[in-house]
Amino acid sequence: MIDVAAADEVAPGATMRIEVGEFEVCLARDSDGTLHAIDDLCTHGEVSLAEGEIEDGTIECWLHGSQFDLNTGVPVNPPAFEPVAVYDCKEIAGRILVDPTTTLN
Repeated sequence: MIDVAAADEVAPGATMRIEVGEFEVCLARDSDGTLHAIDDLCTHGEVSLAEGEIEDGTIECWLHGSQFDLNTGVPVNPPAFEPVAVYDCKEIAGRILVDPTTTLN
Protein backbone atom coordinates (compact mmCIF):
# COMPACT_ATOMS: atom_id res chain seq x y z
CA MET A 1 0.00 0.00 0.00
CA ILE A 2 1.24 3.46 -0.93
CA ASP A 3 0.37 6.60 1.02
CA VAL A 4 -1.15 8.96 -1.57
CA ALA A 5 -3.11 11.73 0.18
CA ALA A 6 -4.66 13.04 3.37
CA ALA A 7 -8.13 11.60 3.93
CA ASP A 8 -9.69 15.06 4.23
CA GLU A 9 -8.52 15.99 0.72
CA VAL A 10 -11.38 13.93 -0.77
CA ALA A 11 -14.74 15.11 0.58
CA PRO A 12 -18.02 13.22 0.02
CA GLY A 13 -19.03 13.62 -3.62
CA ALA A 14 -15.51 14.66 -4.64
CA THR A 15 -12.74 13.11 -6.70
CA MET A 16 -8.98 13.47 -6.98
CA ARG A 17 -6.63 12.33 -9.73
CA ILE A 18 -3.33 10.94 -8.48
CA GLU A 19 -0.34 9.21 -10.00
CA VAL A 20 0.92 6.16 -8.18
CA GLY A 21 4.08 5.11 -9.96
CA GLU A 22 3.03 4.33 -13.53
CA PHE A 23 -0.67 4.20 -12.61
CA GLU A 24 -3.18 7.03 -12.96
CA VAL A 25 -5.82 6.58 -10.28
CA CYS A 26 -9.08 8.36 -9.54
CA LEU A 27 -9.88 8.61 -5.84
CA ALA A 28 -13.60 9.13 -5.32
CA ARG A 29 -15.67 9.42 -2.18
CA ASP A 30 -19.35 8.62 -2.60
CA SER A 31 -22.16 10.41 -0.74
CA ASP A 32 -22.01 7.78 2.03
CA GLY A 33 -18.37 8.72 2.65
CA THR A 34 -16.93 5.48 1.27
CA LEU A 35 -13.60 5.93 -0.47
CA HIS A 36 -12.93 4.25 -3.83
CA ALA A 37 -9.84 3.98 -6.04
CA ILE A 38 -10.38 3.19 -9.74
CA ASP A 39 -8.40 3.52 -12.94
CA ASP A 40 -8.59 7.16 -13.99
CA LEU A 41 -9.13 6.61 -17.71
CA CYS A 42 -12.57 5.97 -19.15
CA THR A 43 -12.49 2.77 -21.20
CA HIS A 44 -14.49 4.40 -23.97
CA GLY A 45 -13.10 7.90 -24.44
CA GLU A 46 -9.78 7.62 -22.57
CA VAL A 47 -10.38 10.83 -20.62
CA SER A 48 -9.93 11.42 -16.89
CA LEU A 49 -12.77 10.07 -14.78
CA ALA A 50 -11.63 12.32 -11.91
CA GLU A 51 -13.22 15.18 -13.86
CA GLY A 52 -16.59 13.39 -13.74
CA GLU A 53 -19.52 13.57 -11.34
CA ILE A 54 -20.26 11.17 -8.47
CA GLU A 55 -23.88 10.02 -8.21
CA ASP A 56 -25.53 7.05 -6.48
CA GLY A 57 -22.35 4.97 -6.19
CA THR A 58 -21.21 5.70 -9.75
CA ILE A 59 -18.86 8.10 -11.49
CA GLU A 60 -19.93 9.63 -14.78
CA CYS A 61 -17.46 10.30 -17.58
CA TRP A 62 -17.82 13.94 -18.57
CA LEU A 63 -17.16 13.31 -22.28
CA HIS A 64 -19.85 10.84 -23.38
CA GLY A 65 -21.81 10.13 -20.19
CA SER A 66 -20.83 6.55 -19.41
CA GLN A 67 -21.23 5.76 -15.73
CA PHE A 68 -19.04 3.26 -13.87
CA ASP A 69 -19.95 1.48 -10.64
CA LEU A 70 -17.39 2.61 -8.05
CA ASN A 71 -17.39 -0.79 -6.30
CA THR A 72 -17.00 -3.03 -9.36
CA GLY A 73 -15.72 -0.75 -12.14
CA VAL A 74 -18.44 -2.10 -14.44
CA PRO A 75 -20.08 0.42 -16.77
CA VAL A 76 -23.79 0.79 -16.05
CA ASN A 77 -24.65 2.47 -19.36
CA PRO A 78 -23.13 2.91 -22.83
CA PRO A 79 -21.14 3.95 -24.69
CA ALA A 80 -18.53 2.22 -22.47
CA PHE A 81 -18.68 -1.57 -22.33
CA GLU A 82 -15.33 -2.42 -20.71
CA PRO A 83 -14.89 -2.02 -16.94
CA VAL A 84 -12.22 0.11 -15.30
CA ALA A 85 -9.87 -1.43 -12.75
CA VAL A 86 -10.80 -1.05 -9.09
CA TYR A 87 -7.87 -0.87 -6.67
CA ASP A 88 -7.53 -1.79 -3.02
CA CYS A 89 -7.60 1.36 -0.88
CA LYS A 90 -7.79 2.09 2.81
CA GLU A 91 -7.95 5.03 5.18
CA ILE A 92 -5.57 4.68 8.09
CA ALA A 93 -4.75 7.39 10.65
CA GLY A 94 -6.11 10.17 8.41
CA ARG A 95 -4.20 9.02 5.32
CA ILE A 96 -5.36 7.33 2.09
CA LEU A 97 -3.38 4.28 1.02
CA VAL A 98 -3.74 2.63 -2.42
CA ASP A 99 -2.33 -0.58 -3.83
CA PRO A 100 -2.35 -0.07 -7.63
CA THR A 101 -1.00 -3.59 -8.17
CA THR A 102 -4.04 -5.26 -6.58
CA THR A 103 -7.27 -5.01 -8.53
CA LEU A 104 -10.56 -5.98 -6.93
CA ASN A 105 -12.35 -6.87 -10.15
